Parts: sequence; C-alpha cells; structure tokens
Amino acid sequence: MPDWFVLVGVLVIVVGFLLKLDVIAVVIAAALVTMLAAGESFLAFLDLLGKAFVDNRSVSLFLLTLPMIALSERYGLKEQAVTLISKLHALTPGRFLTIYTVIRQLTGIFGIRISGMVQFVRPIVHPMSSAAAKSRGADSESEAELVKAESALSENIGNFFGQNGFVAASGVLLIVATLKEAGYDVTPELIAAASLPMIVIAAIVAAVHFWNIDRRLTKHAAVAQDSEVAGDE
Repeated sequence: MPDWFVLVGVLVIVVGFLLKLDVIAVVIAAALVTMLAAGESFLAFLDLLGKAFVDNRSVSLFLLTLPMIALSERYGLKEQAVTLISKLHALTPGRFLTIYTVIRQLTGIFGIRISGMVQFVRPIVHPMSSAAAKSRGADSESEAELVKAESALSENIGNFFGQNGFVAASGVLLIVATLKEAGYDVTPELIAAASLPMIVIAAIVAAVHFWNIDRRLTKHAAVAQDSEVAGDE
C-alpha cells in the first residue's frame, strides 16, 4: 500500500464536513481510517484515543460545562438576566459593559476564572446588554449585532489585560522566561506590577469606547422614533 494512502483521513474529514455530519464523529472516523491505512490495529487506535483523552482531561472537563450551560439557558437563565436589567432603568449597554470589563479585569488580577465567551458572555452578558439596549429603543438588527460584538469585546479586553496582573498567569510566566533568556533579571511580581498601568488604561479606553456606543445607540433610536412619527403624520 503506498505511503500517501494514509491521507485518506483528510478525504474523510472533507466529505464529512461537506455533508455537515457531526464534527467529533467525523474527526474520530478520520483518525481511525488513517491508523488502519497506516497498518495499525483497531486496538492500537483505542489505546491512542484513550491516552489522548487522559492526557487532555482538562479539555474534557471543559466540555462538560457545555450541557450545563445549555440546561441553564433552557430553564430561563437568559430570561432572568433580561428581567434583572429591565429593573435597572439607569443602566445603559455601555455602562453595563464597562462594569463587566472592570469586573473581568479584577477577576483576572486575582486569578479567578469565572467567565468566557461560551460560559458567561453568551448566556448572561450579551442578553443583559441587549436588554439594556432594547429598553432604550435600540432594537434593530444592526444594533443587535453591534451589542453582540461589544459584549464579546468587553470580555476580550477584560481577559487580555486583566490576566497579566496575576503573577501565576501563563502569559506572565512566558514573559518572565523570555526576558530571562535575553539576560534580564525579572520576576513574575515585577511583570504583574508593570502590567497594572496598562490594565487601568485599558479600562479607561474601554469606558470611553462604550460611552460612544451609548451615544450611537441613542442617536439611532432617536432617528428611528422621528421617522415613525413622521410616517404617522
């Protein structure tokens, strides 16, 4: 059997994706076909699959959160978040996202992993910011997409800058190792302390940006309301 025949696994992936089959099943099938084409046994495939599962069990534990999030959404997590925001009349989308960005930075500084796009932004942050926008008349499709993007932005800013304030963060340890190899005498504490000014600056820039988003949404809502009044007349 020619050596290039092991590439049949790539063909399995392409066909599986074109047919829109289950991604995990397609990848596992491709791996199995590749190993069989390479002359390995089915037991060797199971051994490799089990070893990969054990070596990456932290990733597997993360996958367990997905059905938990789905169940939370199914039984009203989004609705409760929207109800909470509707009671806070002074809270605009920009103010809410600014508060979340600061909270996200603080949790990053203390090494507390409470959030993420899947676990926190999609089921909680985005519905709450969207409810705040709709309460002010910003309910068009383009405005909804804008709020969705800004919700993701607040997570990215808070996580990216906040995590460098934690001495045991992987990014901080990577910076320390790189600088030491270059001949600089640094410690994780020094890197975390040097990151604090950037964390504050990032929070200020984010607050200004979200304030501009509030102005933009308010302007669009006012224009839409004027257009409706003109149409009624």
